[in-house]
Amino acid sequence: MNDTEHERKGNRLSKIVTRTGDAGTTGLGDGSRTTKDSLRIDAIGEVDELNSGLGVLLCEEMPEAMRAALLDIQNDLFDLGGELCLPGMEVMKDAQVARLEAQAEAFNADLPRLKEFILPGGTRAAALAHLSRTVCRRAERAMVRLHGAEPLSDAARRYINRLSDLLFILGRALNRAGGRGDVLWQKGKNAA
Repeated sequence: MNDTEHERKGNRLSKIVTRTGDAGTTGLGDGSRTTKDSLRIDAIGEVDELNSGLGVLLCEEMPEAMRAALLDIQNDLFDLGGELCLPGMEVMKDAQVARLEAQAEAFNADLPRLKEFILPGGTRAAALAHLSRTVCRRAERAMVRLHGAEPLSDAARRYINRLSDLLFILGRALNRAGGRGDVLWQKGKNAA
């Protein structure tokens, strides 16, 4: 990167308080503006919240393979946010979806077969993975709503769907890594 490029990129993020959003609009990556309550901004915000939740999860102790997977996912979510910020742009790739599928298979391989529904909990790390899974599902719903109004790439939609599956598996794997088992739902436990 030459000095001019560095200055341009550095300056892009050097001014955080711009006051340009005071009237309830925000800028997109293509230079256009939209309302802060638009479907697109809602989806961007949900993906950002998911990424932040994964940042909290990464503060916990976990096996290095899981940490590496989550760091890759954080980078992917930044790519996804970029795609959402640039209407009509396709940033997410099929390879990112395939990587999630392979990770889901690998992390699930050592887990006992599920015979009951599980509750989100156990270790703190597992609970945070389940919380991130629910935020991921909310992000997916926001992206589905946006896709109903404006097309999103197939890879972006498949990625967010596969990610919630992987986060479920990671919740179980984190419990196992922490010396805990699944927290099982007990049908009718409090119905009496």
